[in-house]
Amino acid sequence: MRITYLTQYFRTPPMGGGTRAYEFARRLVAAGHDVTVLTGLPPAGSAGGALPAEAAGARVVWLPVACDNRMGFRRRLGAFGAYACGAAARGRRVPADLVFATSTPLTVAVPAVAVARRWAAPVVLEIRDLWPQLPIDFGALRSPAARRAGFALERWAYRHADEIVALTPGIADSIRDRFPGASVHLVPNGADADVFADADARGAALRAREAWLGERPMLLYAGTVGLANGVDYLVRLAAALARHAPRACVVVLGTGNRRADVGAAAAAAGVLERNLYLRDPVGKEEAAAWFGASTLTVSTLVDLPSLQGSAPNKVFDSLAARRPVAANYGGWLTDLLVAAGAGLYLPPGDPDAAARALAGWLADPDRLAAARRAAAEVADRHFRRDALFSRFHDVLRDAAAPTRTATPTPSI
Repeated sequence: MRITYLTQYFRTPPMGGGTRAYEFARRLVAAGHDVTVLTGLPPAGSAGGALPAEAAGARVVWLPVACDNRMGFRRRLGAFGAYACGAAARGRRVPADLVFATSTPLTVAVPAVAVARRWAAPVVLEIRDLWPQLPIDFGALRSPAARRAGFALERWAYRHADEIVALTPGIADSIRDRFPGASVHLVPNGADADVFADADARGAALRAREAWLGERPMLLYAGTVGLANGVDYLVRLAAALARHAPRACVVVLGTGNRRADVGAAAAAAGVLERNLYLRDPVGKEEAAAWFGASTLTVSTLVDLPSLQGSAPNKVFDSLAARRPVAANYGGWLTDLLVAAGAGLYLPPGDPDAAARALAGWLADPDRLAAARRAAAEVADRHFRRDALFSRFHDVLRDAAAPTRTATPTPSI
């Protein structure tokens, strides 16, 4: 089957960031499909050289559209529109038996439908965030007209999708509740155990060469430092940890449009380069070393209803590296980790209480060892990439079948 894969954010492992599209594209190729990825440019410098025209057998077309979290929302809206136009034009020149498009942004549905109509192909649409509710919650879509346009785009996109893939149970339930006729399948993010197989050894080597780290307990935040992520919480947490677990440190491995603010707040609080360290993002292999060096990892989000129940990439990388996760938000994933003993919930409004809870974990080697085993078990039982790809592949094949008989996939 000839598959056109639309994603504005395609990242190969050396680039770092979320690699779900890469992992699925390479497995589609291995399953015998002809895959063409139409994507935008990665952040400057992240590719480490020339952009590859092929990734694991999939052709990759890099449209000349840059978009990353360091941009303001207006610039990003412009980039969304430019990508939609470029992908529609290029996709109409690439024969396709199926078009798969993944958000965000939801505007990716526009070129997906245009390309699908050109080739009389079905459309499978993947929803990673609930748009337009998310930008509305952040105040990016303020006028009634903009909000109406956002919801009109959402209705249009779901109506034209033959199948919909949702990344979380909350997203799946929201779409099913509001659009009863939609065919929705839950395919959550995955843990790549093979990528993190030697994380412990890599972590030990990293600790040996980073004198400031040594044998200190380390909490790792690896990901975007943007408006939705609420990483300023970690500044307050680091200040509290200085009282309750003086040897512990927090590492923020990433960049984004709030990184400078986080650095300034950390300096003002007196924790920058003392027990909170800002480091630049790295590729997946180097990230494995940081995860392997961590005692546990941290995932933070701002307190908005549309973000509760999210499933950030960093959580799945942590599970693949056999590291427990501390999260300051609720929802299905946090509930699953806490119930399994693979994580803990941090009160979002009380960093001092969070620091006390973390100090208890850090002082208990047996609990940490059990939590690592639990993290590995959760990764294997619920989030093996190969098993999730099989579910995803079934959705695509059913969408392309002459007589479509797809049934929604079960919840976790």
